[in-house]
Amino acid sequence: MAEQDLPRKAPAIWSGFRRRLFHLLFLIRRPMTFGVRGLVLNRETNSVFLVKHTYVPGFQLPGGGVETGETALEALERELREEGNIRLIARPELKSVHFNRHASKRDHVLLYLITGFSLEGAKRADREIAEAGFFPISDLPADTTLGTRRRIAEILDGEDASPYW
Repeated sequence: MAEQDLPRKAPAIWSGFRRRLFHLLFLIRRPMTFGVRGLVLNRETNSVFLVKHTYVPGFQLPGGGVETGETALEALERELREEGNIRLIARPELKSVHFNRHASKRDHVLLYLITGFSLEGAKRADREIAEAGFFPISDLPADTTLGTRRRIAEILDGEDASPYW
């Protein structure tokens, strides 16, 4: 077989474009959202940090969505700064992964335990956060969400982690 009879390979540019195009089509047809939450535990006071957003009811663990080009840890650090003026001073521990079927058909949340942190001043209310602070584990606010209560129990009481938020 002569060299000119061999099939030509697509240029590298085309294969890269095709790979990105298929990936984009996959994202359009099957979009997935990915978030992080942090259980910030103050062992000295046996309390956890909770936030109350202005747009959803109840107290929750701080966190939010992972943005394009951001790692889960970068998103966690950003969300803790934005929602609580909290800075990580030690690597958080990934405790569980949950499917949040209440948010969408493809929403997953990584839950981290945070014990190494510094508080950079009290979080003041703003357009996103109505209230935030540390609350004793034995006396959480009455309107703490059920999902938040479950995650706290799973981590601190050793209950089996649910696959669902």
